[in-house]
Amino acid sequence: PNLDTIIHTSLDIDRWNLECDFNNTDHRTDLNGVDRLIVRRGQPFTISLYLRSASYQPGVSSLDCVAETGPQPSEQYGTRAVFGLSANINTSRWSAAVTSPPGDMVALSICSAPDAPIGRYTLTLGRSARIEFILLFNPWCAADAVYMDNEQSLAEYVLSQDGIIFRGTHKYPIKSPWNFGQFEHGILDICLRILDMNPKYMKNPGKDCSGRRNPIYVARLLSAMVNCNDDQGVLLGNWSGNYGGGVSPLFWKGSQDILRNWDAQTCQPVRYGQCWVFAAVACTVFRALGIPCRVVTNYLSAHDNNGNLVIERYVDENGKEIAKEMIWNYHCWVESWMTRPDLKPEFNGWQASDPTPQEKSEGVYCCGPIPLKAIKEGELTLKYDAPFVFAEVNADFITFEKKKDGSTSKVIHDIHIGQMISTKSVGSDAREDITHLYKYPEGSAEEREAFKKANHQTKLLKQRQNQGLHLTIKVSSEMRKGCDFDVFAVVSNATQSNKKCRLYFGSCGVSYNGTVGENCGFKDLLNVELSPGQERKVPLRLNYSKYCGVVTAENIIRLRALLLDYTTNETILSMRHIVLDNPEIKIRVLGEPKENRKLAAEITLQNPLPEPLENCCFSIEGANLTGGCVISERLASSVGPGQEAKVKIYFTPTRCGLRKLVVDFDSSKLCHVKGYRNVIIGK
Repeated sequence: PNLDTIIHTSLDIDRWNLECDFNNTDHRTDLNGVDRLIVRRGQPFTISLYLRSASYQPGVSSLDCVAETGPQPSEQYGTRAVFGLSANINTSRWSAAVTSPPGDMVALSICSAPDAPIGRYTLTLGRSARIEFILLFNPWCAADAVYMDNEQSLAEYVLSQDGIIFRGTHKYPIKSPWNFGQFEHGILDICLRILDMNPKYMKNPGKDCSGRRNPIYVARLLSAMVNCNDDQGVLLGNWSGNYGGGVSPLFWKGSQDILRNWDAQTCQPVRYGQCWVFAAVACTVFRALGIPCRVVTNYLSAHDNNGNLVIERYVDENGKEIAKEMIWNYHCWVESWMTRPDLKPEFNGWQASDPTPQEKSEGVYCCGPIPLKAIKEGELTLKYDAPFVFAEVNADFITFEKKKDGSTSKVIHDIHIGQMISTKSVGSDAREDITHLYKYPEGSAEEREAFKKANHQTKLLKQRQNQGLHLTIKVSSEMRKGCDFDVFAVVSNATQSNKKCRLYFGSCGVSYNGTVGENCGFKDLLNVELSPGQERKVPLRLNYSKYCGVVTAENIIRLRALLLDYTTNETILSMRHIVLDNPEIKIRVLGEPKENRKLAAEITLQNPLPEPLENCCFSIEGANLTGGCVISERLASSVGPGQEAKVKIYFTPTRCGLRKLVVDFDSSKLCHVKGYRNVIIGK
C-alpha cells in the first residue's frame, strides 16, 4: 500500500451553534436582532460544530460544503457554490477553514464570495448539518461593488434608521422627519419578499436570483417595485387630492407601516404615496439590503414627457396656465452608492434612481440607476434613463402667452429648473447642497460643454434678455397659517423713457407637483406709469378667509405677476411659491431616557387659526423608541383659537443611542403637521 495516501474522513456533526450574537455584531447586522444568522458578503463568519464521533484532525478530516440560494440553485448562475475545507479562508470566493485546535468542538470559519447573490441561503455541511442564513451586500468590504470607504458616511447611509427629507420650496426648504426603520422587526423579510414578487423572478427565478449579485440590477428592480404600476409593488401613487380608500401621503411618518401593510395585505399596493414617500420607502429597502442610500430633493424639477429638454407652458392674459408640461415645486428620488463596471471608472459612486412612476423605461415604470457624473457631463447615452434625469435638473423653461384673439407670444421670465438639490448632511440634520454633483455653475464653460454633449440647443442659444423693465416678487418675513399678510410685486424701469404698463398680480393654491388650484386674491392695474429709474412696490393682501379653503395640506401659494409693456408689447412674468408656516410642535421628554425604561413625551401645539380645531390627534413613531408601532392619542374636545392642544404619550426605548422621535398632529383644519425631537437614550 502507498503510505502517502491519506484517507479523508468526513466530520460527523451532531449539533451546531450559529453564534448569531457574535457574528451579527461583527457583520453590523445585530440591529436586525440576534435570533438568526444575518451576514454580509466577502466577510468571514464563524460557527461552532459539535461532533458526534471522532474528533477533528487537520489534514485528515474533510467537510463538503454547499451554499445555495433561490428555488433553482445552479453553479452556472452562481446561486450554488460547492467548496471544502482549506488551510485558510480565501475572501475572494466561497471558502471554509477550521480555526480551532483538534478536538470534538470545531470552530468553522466560512466566507462568501464578495460578489455572491444576496438573499436567503441554505448551507449544507456534510451529510447531516443544514443551516440557514441571510446574506447582504457589504459596503465595508473593499471587494464588494457597494464598498464605501468612510465610517461616518456608512453610519448615515446604511445604519441610520431615521432621517430628514427636504420639502417646501427652494427659497424656504422645510425639514420633514422620516423613520426609515430598516432594522425594525420583520422589515428585512419584507424587503426580501419585494425582491421575490418582482415579475422577473416570476418569469425566471434562477436568472433573477443570479442578478441579485449586482447592485445595478437590484437598484433598477427596486425603482420598479416600490411603485405598483406594472407589478405587485408596494405603493399606489395619487396626486388627485382625493384619498378615498386609503390615506393622504402626508399621513406617513415612516416606512415600516407602509411595508407591513403591503406584506399583510398579500402584496396589494398601499394607498397612497407621492414622491417623497416612494423615495423614503426605497431608501429603507436599499439600506436594509446593505446598499448605501440617501433621499435627495430637486427643487423646481422638470417632468419632460417628450424628451426635447424643453418645458413649455401656455398662460392667458392674466398669467393663468392653460396647458403645460409639469414643473414640480420639488421632486424626491434616491441615490445609491456602487461601482459601474458596465461603464468607465469615472462613473462609479452615487447613482440616481427614481421609484416615483412618471415615464416608462424599457416598458416598465422605473428610472435609473444613472451616475450623477453622467448627468453632470451631459452623457445622455449611458444607462439608465439619463435624458429624463438630465431634463429634471436642466430643462429649459419657455412660457407663451395666448391672447384672446388666438395669437401667441413668448413671455420673458427668469425661472431656472433644478435648484438647490438637497440631502441630509452626514451626522447632522443640516441640509447639504449637492447641486454641484449634478450640474456645473450656471453660465460656465463646463456647463456649455455638457449642454453640447447633451445636444441641449435651446439652452446654448439662450442669451440673457434685459428688456429694461424688471419685475420681481417680494414677500413678508412672517407668513403664518391663520394670519393675513402682504406680498409685493416690485416693478422698476431701467430705461431712459417713460413706461406705461398693465400689471396683473394674482395668487392661487398649488400642490407640490405644480397642479394649480383656485385663486385666493388678485389685483389688475391697467395703468402703471413709471418714469426712467423709478421703482414701484404694489402690495397684495392675502387674507386667511380667502386662502384657507384654497391651499392644500402642504400650505403652498403660488404668486404670479404679469407685466405688459404697452410701448413694446412685451410681456414679463415673475412667479414665486410661498409656504405658510405651520405652528411649531413642542416636544418635552419626561424622565431620564434609558433603555427599556418607560418615558413620556409631553407634546403641545398652539392653534394659530381664528377658528377651533376639531378631531385633534397626536401620534408618535421612532426607530427603537415605539416598538415598531405608531402610538396615537386623540383629544376629547376641540381646541379654540389661541388655545393649546396638549397630550402625554408614553413609550419605551429598546436600544441606546441617538434616536429621532417623529410627531404628527392632525385635525380638521391643520392637517399632518410634523415635528421631531432627537433623544439620546442611555444604557
